[in-house]
Amino acid sequence: MEQVQQKKKFNFKEFLIDKGLILVILALILYIIIREPSFLSLRNVINMLNQASTKLIMSLGVGGLIILAGTDLSSGRILGLTAAVSTALLQAGDLAQKYFPNLGELPIIVGFLAAILVGGLFGLLNGFGVAKLKLHAFIATLGTQLIAYSLLQAFIAASPWGAQPLTGFKESYRNFVVGNIQIGSFELPYLVIYAMIACAVMWVVWNKTVLGKNMYAIGGNKEAAEVSGINVDKNIMIIFLIAGVMYGIAGFLEAPRIGNANIVTGTNYDLDAIAACVIGGVSFSGGIGKISGIILGTVLLQVINYGLVYIGVSSYWILFIKGALIIAAVALDSRKYLQKK
Repeated sequence: MEQVQQKKKFNFKEFLIDKGLILVILALILYIIIREPSFLSLRNVINMLNQASTKLIMSLGVGGLIILAGTDLSSGRILGLTAAVSTALLQAGDLAQKYFPNLGELPIIVGFLAAILVGGLFGLLNGFGVAKLKLHAFIATLGTQLIAYSLLQAFIAASPWGAQPLTGFKESYRNFVVGNIQIGSFELPYLVIYAMIACAVMWVVWNKTVLGKNMYAIGGNKEAAEVSGINVDKNIMIIFLIAGVMYGIAGFLEAPRIGNANIVTGTNYDLDAIAACVIGGVSFSGGIGKISGIILGTVLLQVINYGLVYIGVSSYWILFIKGALIIAAVALDSRKYLQKK
């Protein structure tokens, strides 16, 4: 007998729940373009991608924690601390107000390793709190957020020249971060290339390794993962460690990008990273998320932020809009989860 397959009817309500937020964001971007058609210039596009690069690298770390059904409130402050540490180590040798006056010019790798070491240690601290102390990720990372921020302030204040922004990067460090590759008349920033490399590496980790499979399994059902023989605590700590390393890399790149490292570097970056992940489809219910979604969410959020500034919207209204998007993203994510249950 010939079986007739019935096509699933289009459900407008499900479509709105699944894609509604993206449509709202695209509508907002369309409004910006209509207000200022010059917004779509190649220069603006490159600027937006450049500004999104370090946040994307950080979001790749946060995304893995959300897939574990957790979160991280400390990522922005860790980024700020690692930015300050790497800057202090990689200042020009002839700088009058050098943080470490007795140090000559160090190789770039020293600052890079210091940044990922600091970031990795904080990642392990967060992982230990969640895996071993059985703290909720919200509480564990809230505590480390305060610790990282206090250390950042103490580090800045400990300068022999008094509390002031750290700057004066050695030329090779600055060029390594803010340089460009010339392709004809087109300039591709190094930062965009670094972000693409980070995305490719994390895609392999998430999709082609045992660790990645375990991450999705733990986030989807922790108890079932334990029964299947997965060492849940070990895998949680490794995912947190990787997240900390990503924050360190982002911090190493962020200071030269913005021109200095100070006590407000990284402020609210953690919320931007969480928002980007959720907008990109990484679910707070755990076990769901893609690298492509994080890229999309980060870029869309940056386009909105840049675009609203471009058309002259006040900073407090930009915060209002970003806050509304975060609430909407989490609310829609919760509706999807309830529907699946």
